[in-house]
Amino acid sequence: YIISQNTALILHFIWKLQTYKVILSLKIFDYIHSVYNEKLAPKISDEQFKQHKKIKIFIQVNIAGEVQKSVIDKDSLKDFYSFCINLNLDVVGLMCIPPLKEAASPHFWFLKKLTEDYGMEATSMGMSNDFEVAIEMGATHVRVGSALFGSRI
Repeated sequence: YIISQNTALILHFIWKLQTYKVILSLKIFDYIHSVYNEKLAPKISDEQFKQHKKIKIFIQVNIAGEVQKSVIDKDSLKDFYSFCINLNLDVVGLMCIPPLKEAASPHFWFLKKLTEDYGMEATSMGMSNDFEVAIEMGATHVRVGSALFGSRI
């Protein structure tokens, strides 16, 4: 995911980051959209100190309480957010993927409200199939890889 602002490139990591890929990811990317557990956050914190680089992160929230998603539950967000701040992580926003078989708008609305409640401005929500709704609900970042490059096999 690349955004050009003036002539600088800003690189976003938008997939689920595994701890063993943190070192390389911090060398390449400026944003991580999927910080989701208490094992990953300290690894990012330690590595950004070693690399003298401050990366911007989005906390991925399980907005609908889906048991198959191993991301931060909305009821645990307050504690995890504090945990990340105490690690000196630059939490710029929240990220979610709504359930496939439900309307996305209520989930996007709720994520936007949570983001505002925490005093953040950025929301990473919406993908190729629902990005219009996400933009209507206040998304600042959308993920549209399938629309640009085709579906994954």
